[in-house]
Amino acid sequence: MAAAIGEKLVENGFRVLFSRTTEIVQKLQSAKRELALPLALDKLDKYDCLILDDFGYVQKDECESSVLFELICERYESKSMLLTCNQTFKEWEHVFGDKQMAVAAIDRIVHNASILEISAESYRKKQALKRMEKEKTRVA
Repeated sequence: MAAAIGEKLVENGFRVLFSRTTEIVQKLQSAKRELALPLALDKLDKYDCLILDDFGYVQKDECESSVLFELICERYESKSMLLTCNQTFKEWEHVFGDKQMAVAAIDRIVHNASILEISAESYRKKQALKRMEKEKTRVA
């Protein structure tokens, strides 16, 4: 769904970056070590919408949480972000590793946000099961 939204944004003339959250965080961490975090954030600012996939998939250490929070603060009320996450907001303390930072991040993200909660079977899982069934049929 996030990819489809991104595609429609592009079709309507918006600049969009779709990335796994861990990839963005690693790039920002590298920029921070090189004292170039503001420049890296400026480069991301050229995108009207950042789509960060698997936002809550991996717990982040303090350095990772810090640059992720910087990104959220940088885009707050100026540019759009679309996050996919398999964790509820209650569990974001574990995503960020720090309750106060999680609360501050959630506060910025949900302000003026549209939140879609999907309680359905994973599309990827459905596709994998269909492929497995086809494989069984071919083998038999």
